Amino acid sequence: MTTRTITGRLGGLAFGGDYNPEQWDEPVWKEDDALMRRAGVNLVTVGVFSWALLEPEEGRYDFAWLDAHLERLHANGVAVDLATPTASPPPWFSLAHPDALPVTPDGTRLTHGSRDTYCLAAPAYRNAARRIASALAERYGDHPALALWHVHNEYATLCHCEHAAAAFRVWLRGRHGSLDALNEAWGTSFWSQRYTTWEQVLPPRATQWHKNPGQSLDFRRFWSDETVAAYREQRDAIRAHSDRPVTTNLMLPAYQNLDLWALARELDVVTSDHYPGSPGLDAAADAAFHADRVRSLGGGSPWLLMEQGTNTVYDSDRVLGKEPGEILRHTLGHIARGSDGALFFQWRQSRAGAETWHSAMVPHAGPNSRIFREVTQVGEAVARLGELAGSTVDTSVAVLHDADAWWALGVDGLPSADLGYHGELSRAHRALWDAGVTVDLAHPEHELSRYALVVAPSLFLLSDASAENLRRYVAGGGTLLVQHANGCVDDRMHARLGGYPAEPLREALGIRVEEHRPLRTGERIALSDGSYGTVWSESLRSEGAETRAAYTHGMLADSPALTRHRYGTGQGWYVSTRLDDADYGALVRGLLQEAGAEPESPGLPGGVEAVTRHASDGRRWQFLLNHRADTVPLPDPAHDLLTGATVHELPPGGCAVLRRT
Repeated sequence: MTTRTITGRLGGLAFGGDYNPEQWDEPVWKEDDALMRRAGVNLVTVGVFSWALLEPEEGRYDFAWLDAHLERLHANGVAVDLATPTASPPPWFSLAHPDALPVTPDGTRLTHGSRDTYCLAAPAYRNAARRIASALAERYGDHPALALWHVHNEYATLCHCEHAAAAFRVWLRGRHGSLDALNEAWGTSFWSQRYTTWEQVLPPRATQWHKNPGQSLDFRRFWSDETVAAYREQRDAIRAHSDRPVTTNLMLPAYQNLDLWALARELDVVTSDHYPGSPGLDAAADAAFHADRVRSLGGGSPWLLMEQGTNTVYDSDRVLGKEPGEILRHTLGHIARGSDGALFFQWRQSRAGAETWHSAMVPHAGPNSRIFREVTQVGEAVARLGELAGSTVDTSVAVLHDADAWWALGVDGLPSADLGYHGELSRAHRALWDAGVTVDLAHPEHELSRYALVVAPSLFLLSDASAENLRRYVAGGGTLLVQHANGCVDDRMHARLGGYPAEPLREALGIRVEEHRPLRTGERIALSDGSYGTVWSESLRSEGAETRAAYTHGMLADSPALTRHRYGTGQGWYVSTRLDDADYGALVRGLLQEAGAEPESPGLPGGVEAVTRHASDGRRWQFLLNHRADTVPLPDPAHDLLTGATVHELPPGGCAVLRRT
């Protein structure tokens, strides 16, 4: 199933948000009905945090209140995304099953009083979660209001308790087969860590100094697999009683406790939550990064933005407000990149509880407020875009993303604490976004031949299969940019011997890295082409590659820093330092030009986002979002779905969705 199933039931794109009527009383419910009609809401998520009401004591369910709300919503023309409430077990569960409370790496067992206070590997939790999912599906599986099932909320919290340890050992037996193989994989000959019985093996808990990197990586892999298994259990319990699509909301882009490629394969439609981490243009770029990544996780199929904040921008230790017009621009930014709608958390801002100050569609100030007026305008805009439901986005550029590589840069004992994964992944996407190019995220083992340019920003861990796949990509005519500290370890966290990166990739790049030379904090090094590097440098030799820029001082003076190698019918580029943002952007723009990957709309200035969605029948719609403070004339005016008229220019902060032939 895909979002076409959902949008078909809705008659257009989805618009709405999390709805928690249990926080309010009947007069507010009546106002909600009227305000939802006014805002154009057609889908709400119900029940995410309702376990204590649905099951007030173990095995006794109370569905009467939920029956009434589903009937009321259905009568009001609003469909339901019905959630299983398993991200917040009720107090009775924690008291009855204290062993199911999570344990931190230092051995502290957490207590009830927040959400996500459970161990995903605890049998009592898994059984209770499966039971309530089954009970909900049995009662509401064919309810006329039901459009979508929503399992859990924002998986997955880590735990290091004895349940996790036992499950980890079972997983390790399945992966490695024997203790000898485990010892070899983890390199336990070092520091006298060799295991002689399975009972000696534990999760990577707090210890004296560095944890074993192989153990840390395998625990991350295990926890991801455990999470996918927990999701499957609830999904299958639901499917036994219902034919509606089932999903869970991923948390992107910076949250990485899961192999999202693996979890996304289990979803009928990929859904995700997005809250930008900085304001202004950075927030728009972050929304694009999020949307491109979610679309890619679903293989390019339409997806659904499950949560965003109306007025929420997280910035360090504070929550900032959005500027007027940003709710619409952020929403259209996600829809442009493949979402078949936009939902918010939440419908009505809470008057009490832990998220009292989380923004909502109806704020504390009520409907007579800027926020609700903008929400209503966004609802009207989304309603006008129904004709593009089910359409997709085409791209010719990819950035490589691998959960193993992310986790590998989180282990202890690396040469530099400034080696980061998410920041480099985001920076690569941002450089391409600034250049006006729509981007896919791809796994390094995916088929890549359809991309003119592939960027590999931070694959510190690179499997043999991935290295060979990248070699084939270049040999077959692709342009590949590989960045510093790539291919240093294999998929067991064993260092590559004979030089970096992995040998098949070295062949395509025509270089061999002999030595890593991390830079001091704040240090900048000059290259011969006038660019600068930070964080990292490398001593490398050319094995066929041409030097495009060299280091200019120190022991690396005159040695290659940026190289290009023609290999097969393609070319492999390698940059051995972290270029300054401006220099990196210039390199990316040059590679786009060489690879023939044109911007979406070459006639538009920077700060105007352009993305096109395509239908299978040849129709297409171009989204234009003006993030600038000035009016921008359009080189090719066309009919705008938002206004119903032909538009010739975009005002400051303006948006258009142009129907193209």
